[in-house]
Amino acid sequence: MSETIWVVIPAAGQSQRFGPTNKLDQDLGGRPVLHRSVELFASRDDVAGIVVAGPHDDEAFGAFRERHGPKLGMLGCRLCQGGQNTRAESVLAALAHVPDDAGFIAVHDAARPCTSERLIDRLFETATRAGAGAAIVPGLDVTETIKRVASERVDATPPDPIDAILGGAGREKYAGRAVQGTLDRTGLVAVQTPQVFGAILLRKAYAQTPLDATDDAQLVERTGATVLVVEGDSHNIKITTPHDLDLARRILNVKAPTLRAAHKRF
Repeated sequence: MSETIWVVIPAAGQSQRFGPTNKLDQDLGGRPVLHRSVELFASRDDVAGIVVAGPHDDEAFGAFRERHGPKLGMLGCRLCQGGQNTRAESVLAALAHVPDDAGFIAVHDAARPCTSERLIDRLFETATRAGAGAAIVPGLDVTETIKRVASERVDATPPDPIDAILGGAGREKYAGRAVQGTLDRTGLVAVQTPQVFGAILLRKAYAQTPLDATDDAQLVERTGATVLVVEGDSHNIKITTPHDLDLARRILNVKAPTLRAAHKRF
Protein backbone atom coordinates (compact mmCIF):
# COMPACT_ATOMS: atom_id res chain seq x y z
CA MET A 1 0.00 0.00 0.00
CA SER A 2 0.99 3.62 -0.44
CA GLU A 3 2.65 5.28 2.55
CA THR A 4 1.69 8.80 1.49
CA ILE A 5 0.17 10.83 4.31
CA TRP A 6 -2.44 13.53 3.80
CA VAL A 7 -3.52 15.91 6.55
CA VAL A 8 -7.07 17.18 7.04
CA ILE A 9 -7.64 20.26 9.20
CA PRO A 10 -11.28 21.18 9.92
CA ALA A 11 -11.46 24.94 10.49
CA ALA A 12 -15.14 25.75 10.16
CA GLY A 13 -16.00 26.21 13.84
CA GLN A 14 -17.64 29.35 15.19
CA SER A 15 -15.41 29.63 18.31
CA GLN A 16 -18.46 30.38 20.45
CA ARG A 17 -16.69 29.65 23.74
CA PHE A 18 -13.75 31.88 22.83
CA GLY A 19 -15.75 35.09 22.54
CA PRO A 20 -16.77 37.55 19.81
CA THR A 21 -13.68 36.93 17.66
CA ASN A 22 -12.61 33.72 15.93
CA LYS A 23 -9.83 31.98 17.83
CA LEU A 24 -8.20 30.79 14.60
CA ASP A 25 -7.57 34.41 13.60
CA GLN A 26 -5.84 35.31 16.86
CA ASP A 27 -2.21 36.42 16.71
CA LEU A 28 0.26 33.83 17.93
CA GLY A 29 3.78 35.17 17.57
CA GLY A 30 2.97 37.24 14.48
CA ARG A 31 0.88 34.60 12.70
CA PRO A 32 -2.73 33.46 13.14
CA VAL A 33 -3.42 30.33 15.16
CA LEU A 34 -4.64 28.55 12.02
CA HIS A 35 -1.40 29.22 10.15
CA ARG A 36 0.62 27.93 13.08
CA SER A 37 -1.33 24.68 13.06
CA VAL A 38 -0.92 24.21 9.31
CA GLU A 39 2.82 24.95 9.48
CA LEU A 40 3.29 21.92 11.74
CA PHE A 41 2.82 19.73 8.66
CA ALA A 42 3.62 21.95 5.66
CA SER A 43 7.38 21.43 5.67
CA ARG A 44 7.35 17.69 6.42
CA ASP A 45 8.73 15.42 3.72
CA ASP A 46 6.31 12.66 4.70
CA VAL A 47 3.20 14.81 4.14
CA ALA A 48 1.91 14.71 0.57
CA GLY A 49 -0.75 17.38 1.01
CA ILE A 50 -3.01 19.30 3.38
CA VAL A 51 -6.74 20.03 3.07
CA VAL A 52 -8.22 22.83 5.18
CA ALA A 53 -12.02 22.88 5.50
CA GLY A 54 -13.34 26.38 6.12
CA PRO A 55 -16.86 27.64 6.82
CA HIS A 56 -19.84 26.12 5.02
CA ASP A 57 -21.66 29.36 4.24
CA ASP A 58 -20.64 30.89 0.90
CA GLU A 59 -20.15 34.41 2.28
CA ALA A 60 -18.26 33.23 5.35
CA PHE A 61 -16.08 30.94 3.24
CA GLY A 62 -15.30 33.81 0.88
CA ALA A 63 -14.15 35.94 3.81
CA PHE A 64 -12.15 33.01 5.20
CA ARG A 65 -10.45 32.47 1.85
CA GLU A 66 -9.64 36.17 1.59
CA ARG A 67 -8.05 36.19 5.05
CA HIS A 68 -6.17 32.92 4.85
CA GLY A 69 -6.10 31.74 1.24
CA PRO A 70 -2.89 33.44 0.07
CA LYS A 71 -0.78 32.16 2.98
CA LEU A 72 -2.33 28.69 2.99
CA GLY A 73 -1.79 28.49 -0.75
CA MET A 74 1.90 29.25 -0.23
CA LEU A 75 1.97 26.39 2.26
CA GLY A 76 0.55 24.05 -0.38
CA CYS A 77 -2.92 23.66 1.12
CA ARG A 78 -6.15 22.87 -0.64
CA LEU A 79 -9.16 24.82 0.66
CA CYS A 80 -12.72 23.55 0.69
CA GLN A 81 -16.01 24.51 2.28
CA GLY A 82 -16.67 22.59 5.45
CA GLY A 83 -19.79 21.15 7.02
CA GLN A 84 -22.85 23.11 7.97
CA ASN A 85 -23.31 21.86 11.51
CA THR A 86 -20.54 19.64 12.86
CA ARG A 87 -16.82 19.03 12.80
CA ALA A 88 -17.41 15.57 11.36
CA GLU A 89 -19.25 17.08 8.40
CA SER A 90 -16.21 19.29 7.74
CA VAL A 91 -13.87 16.30 7.81
CA LEU A 92 -16.18 14.46 5.41
CA ALA A 93 -16.12 17.42 3.03
CA ALA A 94 -12.31 17.53 3.19
CA LEU A 95 -11.99 13.80 2.49
CA ALA A 96 -13.46 14.40 -0.96
CA HIS A 97 -10.34 16.45 -1.75
CA VAL A 98 -7.85 13.80 -0.60
CA PRO A 99 -6.58 11.68 -3.53
CA ASP A 100 -7.77 8.08 -3.72
CA ASP A 101 -4.19 6.81 -3.61
CA ALA A 102 -3.46 8.32 -0.19
CA GLY A 103 -2.17 5.67 2.20
CA PHE A 104 -2.89 7.46 5.47
CA ILE A 105 -4.93 10.45 6.59
CA ALA A 106 -4.16 12.48 9.70
CA VAL A 107 -6.91 14.71 11.11
CA HIS A 108 -5.76 17.63 13.25
CA ASP A 109 -7.64 20.30 15.17
CA ALA A 110 -7.08 23.75 13.69
CA ALA A 111 -6.86 25.12 17.23
CA ARG A 112 -3.89 22.93 18.29
CA PRO A 113 -0.86 24.99 17.23
CA CYS A 114 1.54 23.68 19.91
CA THR A 115 1.87 20.08 18.73
CA SER A 116 5.50 19.00 18.88
CA GLU A 117 7.42 17.57 15.96
CA ARG A 118 8.38 14.65 18.18
CA LEU A 119 4.73 13.74 18.78
CA ILE A 120 3.91 13.92 15.07
CA ASP A 121 6.95 11.77 14.29
CA ARG A 122 5.79 9.15 16.80
CA LEU A 123 2.24 9.08 15.47
CA PHE A 124 3.24 8.89 11.81
CA GLU A 125 5.84 6.20 12.41
CA THR A 126 3.43 4.10 14.46
CA ALA A 127 0.72 4.43 11.80
CA THR A 128 2.95 3.48 8.89
CA ARG A 129 4.21 0.45 10.79
CA ALA A 130 0.62 -0.59 11.56
CA GLY A 131 -0.35 -0.45 7.88
CA ALA A 132 -3.79 -0.10 6.30
CA GLY A 133 -5.64 -0.83 9.54
CA ALA A 134 -3.87 1.94 11.44
CA ALA A 135 -5.92 3.95 13.92
CA ILE A 136 -3.45 5.81 16.11
CA VAL A 137 -4.39 8.65 18.47
CA PRO A 138 -2.44 10.55 21.15
CA GLY A 139 -3.79 10.67 24.67
CA LEU A 140 -2.91 11.48 28.26
CA ASP A 141 -4.01 9.62 31.37
CA VAL A 142 -6.72 11.46 33.28
CA THR A 143 -5.24 12.46 36.64
CA GLU A 144 -7.97 14.78 37.95
CA THR A 145 -11.10 13.56 39.72
CA ILE A 146 -13.95 13.50 37.18
CA LYS A 147 -17.50 14.36 38.27
CA ARG A 148 -20.75 14.36 36.33
CA VAL A 149 -22.72 17.56 36.92
CA ALA A 150 -26.14 18.93 36.02
CA SER A 151 -26.42 21.13 32.95
CA GLU A 152 -28.30 23.91 34.77
CA ARG A 153 -26.67 26.34 37.17
CA VAL A 154 -28.28 26.97 40.54
CA ASP A 155 -27.82 29.75 43.08
CA ALA A 156 -25.52 28.56 45.86
CA THR A 157 -26.68 31.21 48.37
CA PRO A 158 -29.62 30.55 50.74
CA PRO A 159 -32.87 32.47 50.20
CA ASP A 160 -32.94 35.92 51.81
CA PRO A 161 -36.32 37.68 52.34
CA ILE A 162 -34.73 41.13 52.12
CA ASP A 163 -32.93 40.19 48.94
CA ALA A 164 -36.22 38.96 47.50
CA ILE A 165 -37.85 42.32 48.26
CA LEU A 166 -34.95 44.24 46.74
CA GLY A 167 -34.85 41.98 43.72
CA GLY A 168 -31.28 40.95 44.37
CA ALA A 169 -29.93 44.47 43.96
CA GLY A 170 -26.51 44.97 45.47
CA ARG A 171 -26.04 41.30 46.33
CA GLU A 172 -23.68 39.14 44.35
CA LYS A 173 -25.02 35.77 43.21
CA TYR A 174 -22.92 32.62 43.34
CA ALA A 175 -24.01 29.88 40.96
CA GLY A 176 -22.79 26.37 40.37
CA ARG A 177 -23.84 23.03 38.90
CA ALA A 178 -24.91 20.22 41.18
CA VAL A 179 -22.75 17.09 41.25
CA GLN A 180 -24.64 13.99 40.08
CA GLY A 181 -21.86 11.48 40.55
CA THR A 182 -18.13 10.76 40.54
CA LEU A 183 -16.68 8.69 37.71
CA ASP A 184 -14.02 6.02 38.00
CA ARG A 185 -11.05 7.48 36.12
CA THR A 186 -9.28 4.11 35.84
CA GLY A 187 -8.44 3.54 32.20
CA LEU A 188 -9.60 7.00 31.12
CA VAL A 189 -7.47 9.09 28.78
CA ALA A 190 -7.93 12.59 27.38
CA VAL A 191 -7.50 12.23 23.64
CA GLN A 192 -5.73 14.77 21.41
CA THR A 193 -4.93 15.21 17.73
CA PRO A 194 -3.48 14.58 15.20
CA GLN A 195 -5.26 11.26 14.84
CA VAL A 196 -3.82 9.07 12.09
CA PHE A 197 -5.69 6.38 10.18
CA GLY A 198 -5.31 4.13 7.19
CA ALA A 199 -7.08 6.09 4.45
CA ILE A 200 -9.44 3.28 3.46
CA LEU A 201 -10.41 2.72 7.10
CA LEU A 202 -11.15 6.40 7.71
CA ARG A 203 -13.25 6.66 4.54
CA LYS A 204 -15.18 3.57 5.66
CA ALA A 205 -15.80 5.20 9.04
CA TYR A 206 -17.10 8.36 7.39
CA ALA A 207 -19.43 6.37 5.13
CA GLN A 208 -21.50 5.56 8.23
CA THR A 209 -24.48 7.54 9.43
CA PRO A 210 -25.10 9.43 11.55
CA LEU A 211 -21.83 11.34 11.91
CA ASP A 212 -22.50 12.14 15.55
CA ALA A 213 -19.04 11.90 17.08
CA THR A 214 -16.73 14.27 18.90
CA ASP A 215 -13.60 12.89 17.27
CA ASP A 216 -12.63 10.76 14.29
CA ALA A 217 -11.56 7.79 16.39
CA GLN A 218 -15.11 7.41 17.69
CA LEU A 219 -16.38 6.84 14.15
CA VAL A 220 -13.56 4.39 13.47
CA GLU A 221 -14.44 2.49 16.65
CA ARG A 222 -17.93 1.87 15.25
CA THR A 223 -16.45 -0.04 12.31
CA GLY A 224 -15.06 -2.59 14.76
CA ALA A 225 -11.46 -1.53 14.17
CA THR A 226 -9.05 -1.30 17.10
CA VAL A 227 -7.93 2.23 17.96
CA LEU A 228 -4.55 2.49 19.69
CA VAL A 229 -3.68 5.33 22.05
CA VAL A 230 -0.04 6.41 22.22
CA GLU A 231 1.45 8.84 24.70
CA GLY A 232 0.32 12.41 24.00
CA ASP A 233 1.89 15.69 25.05
CA SER A 234 0.72 17.99 27.84
CA HIS A 235 1.78 20.99 25.74
CA ASN A 236 -0.49 19.88 22.89
CA ILE A 237 -3.39 22.00 24.11
CA LYS A 238 -6.51 22.93 22.19
CA ILE A 239 -7.29 26.64 22.25
CA THR A 240 -10.88 27.05 23.39
CA THR A 241 -10.81 30.13 25.64
CA PRO A 242 -8.70 33.32 25.83
CA HIS A 243 -6.87 31.71 28.76
CA ASP A 244 -5.83 28.86 26.47
CA LEU A 245 -4.43 31.38 24.00
CA ASP A 246 -2.33 32.93 26.77
CA LEU A 247 -1.07 29.47 27.69
CA ALA A 248 -0.21 28.70 24.06
CA ARG A 249 1.86 31.89 23.92
CA ARG A 250 3.80 30.76 26.97
CA ILE A 251 4.35 27.29 25.51
CA LEU A 252 5.65 28.74 22.24
CA ASN A 253 7.50 31.54 24.05
CA VAL A 254 5.86 34.34 22.06
CA LYS A 255 4.41 37.60 23.30
CA ALA A 256 0.89 38.90 22.97
CA PRO A 257 0.63 41.53 20.23
CA THR A 258 0.44 45.21 21.01
CA LEU A 259 -2.89 46.90 20.29
CA ARG A 260 -1.52 48.28 17.03
CA ALA A 261 0.00 44.98 15.90
CA ALA A 262 -3.20 43.11 16.66
CA HIS A 263 -5.03 44.97 13.89
CA LYS A 264 -2.63 44.16 11.10
CA ARG A 265 -3.76 42.14 8.09
CA PHE A 266 -2.23 38.66 7.98
